Amino acid sequence: MNIKVLLCNCKGLCDSFKNTDMNTLPFQVESDLDVTYTVVHPQLCGQGGNEILTEVLRESAADSDTYVVVGACAPDAQAKLFKKVLRSTGFDEKRFVPLDIRGTDNDGILARLKEKVEAILKQEESKVVGAPGS
Repeated sequence: MNIKVLLCNCKGLCDSFKNTDMNTLPFQVESDLDVTYTVVHPQLCGQGGNEILTEVLRESAADSDTYVVVGACAPDAQAKLFKKVLRSTGFDEKRFVPLDIRGTDNDGILARLKEKVEAILKQEESKVVGAPGS
């Protein structure tokens, strides 16, 4: 299974990221969690960010074992902002995991990501256990 993490910090201008060090966070995530990779983009909802998200989703669309966790603003906002990108890539929206990472520090973000990653792993594990012949 692959879990790809994309992080956004709203161009570094959003006050809700004032206690976050986005330079060290990807290393922390990759060191502490079972993820394929972690990348940071300053504005995933901008043109460049949408291009990167599109590439990641398109590349992962055919792989039913790949989840994409996007740590950024509120999940409802992400659903609206990335709706067109999700549709254009054919990526299964059930494997797109939006996560609000605002208003905390690196440890808080890491804890939120850990919770999401563990939930994904547990969900996948239950599919295998419940599969015919297991």
